[in-house]
Amino acid sequence: MKRLTLLLSAVLLGGPPAAAQPLPPTSALAAEAARTLNDPIFPGLGQLGLDVRHYDVALTVAEPGTPGLSGSVTLTLTATRPLAEVRLDFFGPTVTAVRWNGQAVPFRVDGAAQKLIVMPPTPLLPGQEARLSAEYQGTPGVILDPDLDLPVPLGWQSVPGEGPRAGANFTLSEPNGTHTFLPSNDHPSDKATFTTRVTVPQGYAAAASGLEGPVVGGNGPQTFVFTQAQPIPTYALAVHVNRFERVTAPSVPVGVNGSPVVRRDYFPVGTPQGVRTVYARTDEMLRVLSEWFGPYPFGAYGVAVVTPRLPALETATLSTMPPTASERTAVHELAHQWFGNAVTPAGWADVWLSEGFATYAELLWTESQGGDGQAVAARWHDTLARGGTRPLVAVQAGQLFDRSAYQRGALALHALRAATGDVAFRAFLHAYTARFSGSTLTTADFLTFARARTGPAGEAALRPWAESPGLPPLPPSSSSR
Repeated sequence: MKRLTLLLSAVLLGGPPAAAQPLPPTSALAAEAARTLNDPIFPGLGQLGLDVRHYDVALTVAEPGTPGLSGSVTLTLTATRPLAEVRLDFFGPTVTAVRWNGQAVPFRVDGAAQKLIVMPPTPLLPGQEARLSAEYQGTPGVILDPDLDLPVPLGWQSVPGEGPRAGANFTLSEPNGTHTFLPSNDHPSDKATFTTRVTVPQGYAAAASGLEGPVVGGNGPQTFVFTQAQPIPTYALAVHVNRFERVTAPSVPVGVNGSPVVRRDYFPVGTPQGVRTVYARTDEMLRVLSEWFGPYPFGAYGVAVVTPRLPALETATLSTMPPTASERTAVHELAHQWFGNAVTPAGWADVWLSEGFATYAELLWTESQGGDGQAVAARWHDTLARGGTRPLVAVQAGQLFDRSAYQRGALALHALRAATGDVAFRAFLHAYTARFSGSTLTTADFLTFARARTGPAGEAALRPWAESPGLPPLPPSSSSR
């Protein structure tokens, strides 16, 4: 630690770091660079010490509905320790060129480790910033979802055209699929901002996370540009290509400091009205959830509907929704914009911090519509009692999106609400999102924050749900104190 502090001081003051304090031997730096983030669920993901601040992504989809693509990305990087190599997660198309601050540099791809390994001219030191650019072309890799019974590939999705249906592509990356099409530090602990440029043939449109800029191009291919100004985890990046109908609605003033939230939805041409109706009340959902959770954390919200019957996904500012989604699913994915995209688990073992909150939003929405929230909680409790449960921190991939992550996580919040009352619970949620929006946290961080904001009684209500092997009793209905 002392060595890194001296190095950082030398860099910031403009002095030569080698004279102030020699770097470790090359072999030691190489060994350090090879260290991953050691996520307990996906130990190979990420690089320890690497901090990606921004991704500038350009994708060209020449034949929508086919898997092939060409792309380039420029990553704005810094580090928290000296890195002799930058080891990006990548299991995608063939890499054709890599540059470091505009200069061509050596690189190699380790297919077994799913890494693009780049050798910069000199080690990346703490406090320094660099730009790494990579160009690639071909077919994305295939990573199967580790927690579903059916083998669903993650990352870049291809839907061939059939009859009147146009060919389409989109991303469905949670948990670890983004690096099938994008060189990245593909772990939720390293959030970043994005600029996404997608070039498609005439007649097609693209949609992505963030606010939409001007469309570039004339009668030929067109480039759609989106800017995601708030940091998000890599898995939450949305990219869609289809023959879309873009449906706008008036902005909703529930953003930070009452700022307007741009409303737009993307429906494939020919989407039945019954599918669209699910999203007719999105504005009301935004108002209800922002009353509980605090201001909506991004500048835009909407959905992009896809044709395959895949799971819904809370891709940032633009939830990815199958044609069979229900209103409750729509509420759940909207809630993930606060919990998952803005407030993000530091590792995959703590994914209940996303799923439990989004599930509890379903109960809050039910109550806002005059329904019985306690009855919803009782059904969750009965399901867990019959099907089994576990402590909230996951220990294997199959637990990431099980009933405990969703329903037990939601019941933990119901217990906190019952112990503190609605007024204090609402204040806690507002404080929680204000404190952690844009950053990450663990279950331990959550419990510490709950104790600080709600006292020992709040922490005592949460801990059995977080830690007990058995199922705690159903929390009582909350009061309005």
